Amino acid sequence: MKIESIKIKNFKAFKNAEMKDIPRFCVIIGANGSGKTTLFNVFGFLKDALSTNVNTAFEKRGGFNEVISRSCNDNIEFEIKFRAKDTYEKNPIITYSLSIAQENGKAIVDREILKYRRGQHGNPWKFLDFSRGEGEAVINEKMLDSTEETDLKREGQTLRSPDILAIKGLSQFVKFPAVIALSELIDNWHVSDIHVNEARNIQQANYAEHLSTLGENLSNVIDYLHNNHKPILDNIINTLKQRIPGISKVEVQTIETGQVLLKIQDESFDKPFLVRYISDGTIKMLAYLVLLYDPKPYPLLCVEEPENQLYPHLLEELAEEFRAYADRGEQVFVSTHSPDFLNAVEIDEVFLLVKDKGYTTIKRASKNEQIKTYMENGDKMGYLWKQGFFNNLGKQCI
Repeated sequence: MKIESIKIKNFKAFKNAEMKDIPRFCVIIGANGSGKTTLFNVFGFLKDALSTNVNTAFEKRGGFNEVISRSCNDNIEFEIKFRAKDTYEKNPIITYSLSIAQENGKAIVDREILKYRRGQHGNPWKFLDFSRGEGEAVINEKMLDSTEETDLKREGQTLRSPDILAIKGLSQFVKFPAVIALSELIDNWHVSDIHVNEARNIQQANYAEHLSTLGENLSNVIDYLHNNHKPILDNIINTLKQRIPGISKVEVQTIETGQVLLKIQDESFDKPFLVRYISDGTIKMLAYLVLLYDPKPYPLLCVEEPENQLYPHLLEELAEEFRAYADRGEQVFVSTHSPDFLNAVEIDEVFLLVKDKGYTTIKRASKNEQIKTYMENGDKMGYLWKQGFFNNLGKQCI
């Protein structure tokens, strides 16, 4: 699964923004307030809309009027182009379009389309087309690789409410594989904003397969890995030893009170330390390794400013861990302010958010010939960012 492009209209600072040719490892940079968190919030909004409905998703963000771009009366719109592996023989780009309006104080799905194009020419084939709770979907979708559009069979459907996404209802049926692929992508993408103070907290023993957004369940996830995926945990610990010399062991212990204690052993001492006494950087690196070596990795992982609490020399190594995660077939978006992190990044992996007159646009670093030339001559992205070479990029067109 891979997102190829994203188009956003009238969602907070993104009045009309687009990212094209998105790589598997994608780094987002920009000044404070430029919209990095808002970009990740697009994924959170769509996930909430899928699991509940668009009204509930808006309510979690202050309501429709707080989300729509200022001075805008149009619909809020999203367009995502993605490839769904193992869905079709030729793995075509599938396009999902969503337009949300407000009527009588309530949000409704004004239009929802899922389509794909066979080959480079011709009109795209719509296999899902809904408006305001009613529409139709192709029911012999598995034949798309071998059939003609005139042979496709469509079936009318009516949703319980006009604020429900059609992909939510149809994803429960195996006859809609593209819908299932999209809903699984949205439902399983994950935004990570690990807070060391949360990860330090001693937790009650609880079943946890995946690290949470803030990382507060770190000890429970490590306990799960120890009991169910010991080789993966051993790999995590060995990688941590390489990144932070002096560490000899990571262990968990469940005590009589039902709490899970996470302990880390320093090779200079006889007894391990409770995680509450371990340095911020060690905890943060451990948490990221647990996130990135998940036995069931997220198809899309968004990470906010991973540089916080980490020693600068660790950031290039962490960037390589993110790239390795992407190379294993997943996709990673990382926002950062750190020149040290950017020094490990290639020019084609970087997008810059630029805010002008209240609205944000998205630029590619590779479109700047000066930056491109410097990189080809051996300069590193972080040094160029620190020296202000990106300042003129915001004045250029994509």
